[in-house]
Amino acid sequence: MLFCSQQFVAFFAVVFAAYWILPWPRARVWLLLVASYVFYASWNSGLAILICFTTVVDYWLARGIDAASSPRLRKALLAVSVVGNLGLLAYFKYANFFLRSLESALHAAGAQAALPVLSVILPIGISFYTFEAINYTVDVYRRRIPAERSLPDFLLFILFFPHMIAGPIVRAADFLPQIRRPKRWSWLRANLGVQLLILGVFKKLAIADRMAIFADPVFADPTQFRTTALWMATFAYALQVYCDFSGYSDIALGTAHLLGYKLAQNFNAPFAARNIADFWRRWHMSLGSWFRDYLFVPLGGSRGSEWTTARNYLIVFTLCGLWHGANWPMVAWGALHGLMLIVHRHFHRFCERRPRLAALWGTPWGTASAVALTIAFFCASLVVFRNQSLGAAGQMFVGMAFGAAGRGPPINGTVLAFAIGVVAIGHVASVRARWPRWVAAWPSPIRGLALAATMSVALLLAPAAGQAFIYFHF
Repeated sequence: MLFCSQQFVAFFAVVFAAYWILPWPRARVWLLLVASYVFYASWNSGLAILICFTTVVDYWLARGIDAASSPRLRKALLAVSVVGNLGLLAYFKYANFFLRSLESALHAAGAQAALPVLSVILPIGISFYTFEAINYTVDVYRRRIPAERSLPDFLLFILFFPHMIAGPIVRAADFLPQIRRPKRWSWLRANLGVQLLILGVFKKLAIADRMAIFADPVFADPTQFRTTALWMATFAYALQVYCDFSGYSDIALGTAHLLGYKLAQNFNAPFAARNIADFWRRWHMSLGSWFRDYLFVPLGGSRGSEWTTARNYLIVFTLCGLWHGANWPMVAWGALHGLMLIVHRHFHRFCERRPRLAALWGTPWGTASAVALTIAFFCASLVVFRNQSLGAAGQMFVGMAFGAAGRGPPINGTVLAFAIGVVAIGHVASVRARWPRWVAAWPSPIRGLALAATMSVALLLAPAAGQAFIYFHF
């Protein structure tokens, strides 16, 4: 049930109307819980039951952790929860990847082996809701939050349909208190929700799906295209990934606001980042904060030696790459970002000891150069991220660096330039915090016409064949 489909519009209209008609708070919780189950079961009812079962198990394990006084028992219960969630993720998402990798390693060593391929269906959104379950049990173990006593409330925390499939990754400490908070209709909040929803639809239909027409044919066979087409496809894919995922996040935040809930912001003008560390503070913020709090800091963070800090960056971002996909290009993509963070850390310290160099980077030209370099690295890393093999990524890099003959770009470059311009204007408005002031100053009729025009443009520019959200695969 894709967010941009007519099926979802009808589904949400019914849920929205019934939600605000019901006068009883607990009835609203049950309505959202049933709606969330139906939302997921519309894709696969068997896996919806599995998710509910694992969520109930986590609920009781957290209750046991909270009630236990023995440190050993509390650690054991936490281990069962974490290993269970990661084991479920490993089986569905990584089992065949590990089997294929082992088989390739055995062949390289001269052994004859034919390992089985498991027939498993990857549950949509499993990478997101397993991380949510882990953050809950770990926070209960750390005594940061008490174990939730209401099973329906805990089920809603995991299953809440706006964020269930592709985030943002929700913290129990933020979401569970909202369930118990009385909900009252607010026109201001509804206005914000509609703005976010329409903005997300525009990003997805008018930009992301349109950029896919640029990127998909080129990445399918880079050897058939000339150098300009390879570069244009790389920039188009960067816009596609950003607008696809941030568009989903905007729709998730908007629908949640319309139901009286607030989800965490997931993007904050990432293409305005001045370095790779700043980029990861702006891109997929809920995932970055999860890895920081539940992996990087427990490993020691940046408190130890330079070697220890570098090791921690590599571990965290290599696993971040593996989280994104079960293949070696994803692992390499994560490791590249880890290495770049290490380089940035050393370069930052190098500049600190040279005030003139640091001042140069602070000038408008220095800032523009830093932003351009960050964008260039991110786009280059997407060549690895998008290709199905490291060999194909290498071939594409060779064509981009040394020239390649072949076909031109699949569509006119004016479309790409227009998309870049729209995203750039949006980033400038976001960085300077002008967008909320602009919209608030408009009269209500003008604001309504602007929203209607934005939706109309999104529908007009949407390709005939729509695409699923990219992060559904993660």
